[in-house]
Amino acid sequence: MFLRAGTAAGLSALWPGLARPNTAKPWPQRPIHLIVPWPAGGGTDLTLRALADEAATRLGQPVVVVNRPGAAGTLVAPLLKAAAPDGYTIGQLPITVLRFALMNRVAWNPMTDLAPILQVSGTTFGLLVPADSPWRSVADLLAWARAHPGELTLGSTGVGSTPHLAMEELMQDQGLAYTHVPYKGTADQMLALVSKHIMAGVNSTGFAPWVEQGKLRLLAVFAERRLGRWPQVPTMRELGFEKAVYNSPWGLVAPAGTPHAILTALHDAFKHAMFTPRHLAELARYDQSPEYLDPAAYLAALRQTQASERRLLQRMKLLAAP
Repeated sequence: MFLRAGTAAGLSALWPGLARPNTAKPWPQRPIHLIVPWPAGGGTDLTLRALADEAATRLGQPVVVVNRPGAAGTLVAPLLKAAAPDGYTIGQLPITVLRFALMNRVAWNPMTDLAPILQVSGTTFGLLVPADSPWRSVADLLAWARAHPGELTLGSTGVGSTPHLAMEELMQDQGLAYTHVPYKGTADQMLALVSKHIMAGVNSTGFAPWVEQGKLRLLAVFAERRLGRWPQVPTMRELGFEKAVYNSPWGLVAPAGTPHAILTALHDAFKHAMFTPRHLAELARYDQSPEYLDPAAYLAALRQTQASERRLLQRMKLLAAP
């Protein structure tokens, strides 16, 4: 016995169990692209590759790292704004994205065009010189810069990056001129420092392998307290530079408008991945630790960070004109 289409539709309305089965396929159905706004080979890139691999096992699809370096890590924002909000394109959000939007007129808004997934970790920073540099302390470096105005070449991971602002504020407070040399990321900056294309550099703890191999000397760190891996290295605050405490929390975001169910699936997979032995070991390699925040807490932290960045840039006269 067969029912006509109209009759079947009517029965389906009365008895949902007779309705046609849901043919929608579960998400995800193809690889997910994770935009990393730094060059391949740096500490952030390597930790994110481990995180991506671990999350892929939960998602059932590969998480492919796509490196898009340049502009101090801010290229991720316009790329995510232009991406479809379907969960197949996500990105790492460094603090520089918030800062860049305050320093410049941009066609994207990090607070409205991006949807938080979770906060993952954070980095602190150090002041480095080649291992055979005659400067064995921050005082040595500053004394030389004072005696040779404008001749000190100092590298960072880009204009407006945290390393750039850390050294800019220090040098301004000391009344010293220097030459800033921006790089796309940690790997190229460290290579330039080892080969002495620059005299000194400020970078995240991605510098760890270079210091441990004896190629670079760590003069001081911009952290609240000394780092466990280098207990003999002082903090800038210990040396009398009270304002010289910088850190850079980061997390993962998706394009605004991504469905809640997909954001939840991403959150759950990456939260699990954060605490796997492989990812924890990779973080520890760069003197980092997991700093998990769920989407709501991460959004609140981003708002707080944006407010503090606004105050810092205003003090340094770097805030964009309204």
